[in-house]
Amino acid sequence: MKAPNESGRYARASILLHWLMVLIIAAVYAAIEFREFWPKGSDIREGFKEWHFMLGLSVFGLVWIRIMARLVWPAPAPLADPPWRRLIAALAHFALYLLMIGMPLAGWLVLSAEGKLIPFFGLELPPLIAPNEGLAETVEALHELGGTIGYWLIGLHAAAALFHHYVLKDKLLLRMGSAAPRRATLS
Repeated sequence: MKAPNESGRYARASILLHWLMVLIIAAVYAAIEFREFWPKGSDIREGFKEWHFMLGLSVFGLVWIRIMARLVWPAPAPLADPPWRRLIAALAHFALYLLMIGMPLAGWLVLSAEGKLIPFFGLELPPLIAPNEGLAETVEALHELGGTIGYWLIGLHAAAALFHHYVLKDKLLLRMGSAAPRRATLS
């Protein structure tokens, strides 16, 4: 069994993976939203959709690395929050991980069921299932719902971190910040 992390901070690898995934997930959302500014069938719109697919699949790969990193480098001990707040945090983190796994899989299923290519940075991934228009529509609706839920969960996650930092002043946000020591400033 791993010894608990007594440093009060996440490991540098965990911090790096967290913020890298924040950037990639933001780009996933941006790509699918920005496509709306161009007409259907245009090269730019199709390019944004392709980036959405590729970046989404990158999240799928990185989430497994992140899970492995969490097993290697345990999280710091929980703060002395009331049990209800720790439960909500655990459920929110679980839901975020479900989205980071489920959303890319759903996107891959949609492309597979539509009989489309699954692009991944110059490669073509194999379809997960045979073409099936009805299933494609169902999974696409669930994928869109998951995207909306993701907006809310990410927003609540960020709001909770800011609440801890500015209202509770409990240093929770700093645990996922840069692990580099702060330099003294001249006053």
